[in-house]
Amino acid sequence: MNARETITLYEAIGGADAVERLVRRFYELMDTLPEAARCRAVHPADLSGSEAKFRDYMTGYLGGPAVYVEKHGHPRLRMRHMPAPIGPEERDEWLLCFRRALEETVPDIRLRAVIMPPIEKLAYHMQNRS
Repeated sequence: MNARETITLYEAIGGADAVERLVRRFYELMDTLPEAARCRAVHPADLSGSEAKFRDYMTGYLGGPAVYVEKHGHPRLRMRHMPAPIGPEERDEWLLCFRRALEETVPDIRLRAVIMPPIEKLAYHMQNRS
């Protein structure tokens, strides 16, 4: 297999447009689902900055351009999220929104099966309250 036969998850899900749809839907769900209220409460009233940063992060995370790193440096996600009280409820609500957004925007179940486990691990790593 040569390098051209291998594609990134970013390419496999549809590139920038797909990441945009995923992240937009994620924040729409977080902003509107009653069962995501605790997670929503730890975010700023205006979600546009969070959405832009998450879109940039997911672009690089999925193998696309390293936009987040170019703009903000190393993600240092746990340190950057430490001021936000993230307990099991907030973590699970965040995962609920991400999982639903992924299911709604990435039709290929095999791709979702590759993307979701490390995202779950990351969400558990972000938890900073019991």
